[in-house]
Amino acid sequence: MSHDTLPRPTTADKRPEQPGRRPAGRRRKHWTRRANPLAGLGSAVWLTIVIIPIYAMLSASLTSQDKALTGNPLKPPTDPTLDNYNTVLNSGFWHLLSNTVIVAVAVVAIVLGLSIPLAYVAVRTRDRWSGLAFRLFLLGVAIPAQAVVVPLYLLIAKLDLYDSLLAVILPTAAFAMPVSVLVLVGTLRDVSEDLYEAMALDGASPQRMLFQLAIPLAKGGISTVVIFSALQAWNGFLFPLIFTQSDGPRVLTLGLFNYVSQFGVNIPALLASVVLSGIPIFAVYLVARRALIGGLMGVGGK
Repeated sequence: MSHDTLPRPTTADKRPEQPGRRPAGRRRKHWTRRANPLAGLGSAVWLTIVIIPIYAMLSASLTSQDKALTGNPLKPPTDPTLDNYNTVLNSGFWHLLSNTVIVAVAVVAIVLGLSIPLAYVAVRTRDRWSGLAFRLFLLGVAIPAQAVVVPLYLLIAKLDLYDSLLAVILPTAAFAMPVSVLVLVGTLRDVSEDLYEAMALDGASPQRMLFQLAIPLAKGGISTVVIFSALQAWNGFLFPLIFTQSDGPRVLTLGLFNYVSQFGVNIPALLASVVLSGIPIFAVYLVARRALIGGLMGVGGK
């Protein structure tokens, strides 16, 4: 029998759709549209836990010092004032902010410039020595900064870096490197081996594979490293406290001591400085939040 004489299926030959049963596509849409009340309740509780301290901090920063410790801390201020913010901005805040930005940008640049090639070599090199070097490098995750602060102090004094921003930048970047390499190795391992082989067949060098393949597909991991290292530099307290002394290289975390005196604490001004110092790093998070979440979920490299 030729193809021309084959009977064609008619409407009657088609499998009838069972009554009361939705097609698979409709069922899938139906399930995606259904709300999860437990997830919504949990999100609301978590949002409340996060927002209440932020609201209390903002409310206290708009209160005068004589009313800071009186009344309900969750009650809106009756006479809000911006005097606390004026006090902070007129007491060297911009100098502290510029130093902190310099430290954060330098730390992020050093961490990215070193951790990306290290992670790439650890993923692409199969010999025993690269694996051993990677394991030894990750020992830094288990070493706390407090355990090596005295040797670091002696080393920085020998290098004549004491009381400078480099004395803060270099140790901060060094202690952010192990976690950064670990994150980037996990991200780069998600890049398909077939893509590397395809570029190798086209005659691409390892450097070209790094910049044109690995880095573009590892944006999630790179964003995670940027946020992590920036937070380490922005919130760092131990290294600025021990390795700096004068007002020149002072950063924001040490500047908070300006509002702590022998006889008390200017709580509204202190909280106002915390609000102002948190705005820049929060803006960085808003820019990279999607890639950051993707990297933490393990799908940022795809």
